[in-house]
Amino acid sequence: MKLVFATNNRHKLHEIKQLIGSSIQLLSLADIDCNDDIPENQETIEGNASEKAFYIWNKYQINCFADDTGLEIEALNGEPGVYSARYAGEEKSPEKNIELVLQKLTKINNRKARFKTIISLVINGEEVQFEGIVDGKILEEKHGQSGFGYDPIFQSDESSFSFAEMPLAEKNKISHRGRATQKLVDYLNQLIQNEQL
Repeated sequence: MKLVFATNNRHKLHEIKQLIGSSIQLLSLADIDCNDDIPENQETIEGNASEKAFYIWNKYQINCFADDTGLEIEALNGEPGVYSARYAGEEKSPEKNIELVLQKLTKINNRKARFKTIISLVINGEEVQFEGIVDGKILEEKHGQSGFGYDPIFQSDESSFSFAEMPLAEKNKISHRGRATQKLVDYLNQLIQNEQL
């Protein structure tokens, strides 16, 4: 079956392709000639994922899914949360976002944080959401060159390395996006087995 992943983020697309397997033909927005700047105007991660998925479904009538992810830092009352991508401004600079987080956590001992991903799947106009969460902490400085976003300063409780120091296959086993995607894949495989797709 064909399924569109409603993202312009090539890093996310690469990660999901590694997870989703061969039973699904994953299409990008470019594959369906969509160059739109898809809106993300909601106040929650769940709302943003839903808004993006339904934007594609309503415009193209193609089965699709979208995700939204937030980094939630305990000492910052859950910030940056739904504003993670544009925490330091609308230019969505990962470097500036990281700098702002590290600056706000200066002299703060509680560095507990978690990543949360919500995937919104829309098939034939019906929505199902999947959640993935990984608990960890914010490091005091950047470590590693891989990954994207806040990966260089986030260390999962299940690893002694930052996400940016881990090979993608290892990161996918424990990451928020990996966990949400696994639930998505399990659900899709169940539909395929029941010949509902």
